[in-house]
Amino acid sequence: MRAGVRSLRRQTSSPMALGVLAGIACVFMETLLLYPLRQLAPESSLGVVYLLGVLVVSTVWGLGPGVATAVISTFAYDYFHLPPFNGWTLIGSAEWVTVPVFLTVALLASFVAELARSQAIEAAEHRRTADLAAELAHLLLRAENLRSALPTASRCLAQALKLPYAAIKLEVVAADERRSAYPLRDGATPIGTLLLPADLPEPALRRLRDQVGPSLEALLSAARDREAIGNALERSRDELGRVAEEQAALRRVATLVAQGVSQPELFNAVASEMARILETRHIVMVRYESDGRMTVVANWADPQDPERLLPLGSRWLIEEGSAAALVWRTGKPGRIDKFDATGEIAAWARERGINSSVGCPILVERRLWGALIALSTVAEPLPEGTEERMLHFTELVATAIANAESRAELTASRARLVAAADETRRRIERDLHDGAQQRLVTLGLELRAAEVTAPPELKELRAHLSHTVQGLGAVIEDLQEISRGLHPPVLSKGGLGPALKMLARRSAIPVELTVCADRRPGERVEAAAYYIVSEALANVAKHAHASVVHVDLRVENAILRLSIRDDGGGGADPGHGSGLIGLRDRVDVLGGSIEIASPVGEGTSLLVTIPNCDA
Repeated sequence: MRAGVRSLRRQTSSPMALGVLAGIACVFMETLLLYPLRQLAPESSLGVVYLLGVLVVSTVWGLGPGVATAVISTFAYDYFHLPPFNGWTLIGSAEWVTVPVFLTVALLASFVAELARSQAIEAAEHRRTADLAAELAHLLLRAENLRSALPTASRCLAQALKLPYAAIKLEVVAADERRSAYPLRDGATPIGTLLLPADLPEPALRRLRDQVGPSLEALLSAARDREAIGNALERSRDELGRVAEEQAALRRVATLVAQGVSQPELFNAVASEMARILETRHIVMVRYESDGRMTVVANWADPQDPERLLPLGSRWLIEEGSAAALVWRTGKPGRIDKFDATGEIAAWARERGINSSVGCPILVERRLWGALIALSTVAEPLPEGTEERMLHFTELVATAIANAESRAELTASRARLVAAADETRRRIERDLHDGAQQRLVTLGLELRAAEVTAPPELKELRAHLSHTVQGLGAVIEDLQEISRGLHPPVLSKGGLGPALKMLARRSAIPVELTVCADRRPGERVEAAAYYIVSEALANVAKHAHASVVHVDLRVENAILRLSIRDDGGGGADPGHGSGLIGLRDRVDVLGGSIEIASPVGEGTSLLVTIPNCDA
């Protein structure tokens, strides 16, 4: 810093000759001024006036001219104002001691003025350096992009230091014949270069190196750190936003999975959510087939590019060189950064400007079911980590597929059980009608013949045979009732209307029946409706204590709607009792719905809806 101040002082000092001339002029004017002052003050005190010139010259022009002015002032004071006047005091005068004292005082005044001047210059230089550092800090530390602020900072530096040219670079630049290079470092790490005109004098270079360089290095280092922190925060915000958006998309898809929506609806939702998250223009979901092909089950493309869509349901050969083939062969995520294969898929991709793709497997209970594939039209490959982001969606898809398959298997199993139960009832009814019932009828006829042929005198035997025949007839009637309950023939022959009328006539509780059907439902639907009404009437008779039951059956537009209401005590719990559970199973197997409402004291109502009742 001191070296910089000295160099600055030398640089800003006026020439020596100009200072000496100024000192001579001051001495001349002071000498003229002292003549009238002789009348007002003693001669010995008039030398103070000469010290004013010494102070002025030393302050303005520096130490050299100040010393010269002090010497000239001594001689002028000695010659003109010390006895003998107009002569030299050192030659034969008793006041010769005054001259050395005056000279000493004048020199001291010159040195004091020089010191004050140096301090003032140093303070001014510190102020200018601080102002420059503050302005550079304002430019560099508030800039969003450090490189964009460097040209303005360079112009500010050159203007403040009165340089013809200055440039701040964030890289190491070598000097050449037109410019010199001052390296900027953060400790031992290079952070940039300060480029200056090559013809600057050494004092100016020292000044820049000692004063400007350290502060500029500190500012650049702080600005770089600030920019790095800002970029890190921006990346963190972007990452948090991406994660939040991805989690929201996953929640939406998970909600659809929990609601059990249809597979096409779920697949399309996954494709659209995945496209929005990855910011890609095309997403396709395929299902692998056993014949080495794949079927498109869902896709999404930018609405502005509808031609990019693969037709739903279309089948494609799994060709090598595609992401689908990589996933199919390895069972793991795979990517194709450039389509250079041959085949239908590669040709389709090239025609539509698709450059890269990433595929992620859909594993359903450890079985490769299909793949979710993202296609990109930009020149750069899809970002790293795309596979991991897609995995979360494929896991949800796999869960939905597994749930759907489980539901389908459960429905099929329940359908098989219901069908087997119905077939068993039919077989039992047929066996009872064709087997046991016929044999009992034959046995009754034979007993009636034995009664007729018995001798008249055997009255007790004849009475016993008659009683046995009557009992056998009652057994036959009971057996007929049982067989009708298993599967009434009137249901198969006459349909649901007559069968329900028969149930209404046999009910212990009065039944108000309404049947309105524009067509006859399918056999399974008829059986389900019959057994629902039969079970409901039996429950009313056992538990409801009702006075009337309303049964309303309507078949419109291939939809069966059955309503059963009573005015009993209510309080029926669908969770208890195998009868209601069995009714729900029958309706679920047919893809229908059953609603049971039974508030206490307000009766019980069942509302059954079975779509596609023609099947």
